[in-house]
Amino acid sequence: MILEAFQLKGKNALVTGSSRGLGAAIAIALAQAGANVGCHGRSADGKATSETIRRVGRKSFYLAGDMSDPKLYPALIARTVEEFGSIDILVNNAGTIRRAPAAEYPQDCWDELIAVNLTSVFRLSQLAGQDMLNRGTKGKILNIASVLSFQGGILVPAYAAAKGGVAQLTKALANEWASKGINVNAIAPGYMATDNTTALRQDPQRSRQILERIPAGRWGRPDDIAGAAVFLCSSASDYVHGHVMVVDGGWLGR
Repeated sequence: MILEAFQLKGKNALVTGSSRGLGAAIAIALAQAGANVGCHGRSADGKATSETIRRVGRKSFYLAGDMSDPKLYPALIARTVEEFGSIDILVNNAGTIRRAPAAEYPQDCWDELIAVNLTSVFRLSQLAGQDMLNRGTKGKILNIASVLSFQGGILVPAYAAAKGGVAQLTKALANEWASKGINVNAIAPGYMATDNTTALRQDPQRSRQILERIPAGRWGRPDDIAGAAVFLCSSASDYVHGHVMVVDGGWLGR
């Protein structure tokens, strides 16, 4: 039965940035498909997603930490293995954005965004990949890229640079690990109604310009990502490697 290929029963996952927004929708969807899911967020009060996952009947934990802190990466992987026994699925979702003209872009903002949006993706993928390779088991790594992996955006040079890097890193890791049974892919969301787009949605002119270009005629919702995430984390996508799947309401096709 084809639907069985989308099931994640017996799989153990970690989703970063899953206290709210896209990450929460992905984490809950993976749990509904059968996986145990570890969650992460920046603040200590972000446990709601984990509580929802437990109500679904799956195991979960919540670990708070700043994704610009290199010590967090091994701690997240170790906690997942300690709690569940293995890590079979890694979803690199955590991200942040800072807007400023390129000529005035602060160095500290650049450093933060590269660390959170790109360096963390590599280090967590590296650590999860090492575990999967050492165990000789198949695994799934899903990175959250952006339509700005393909476009330059406005007033977001660090974000665009980092998300462009995520797309290329996805392909680079897939080239090395596909033959080992580790699928590395990405989702590139379009303009989603999340905290990262609050400023755009509150600007009447920019919001109107964006909506006029989206063929679907609306901002994306976190749940719009869930199906693509389950597919790319399940055996249904076993022959999909190094792909950046765009989920944007038709934005890039306009």
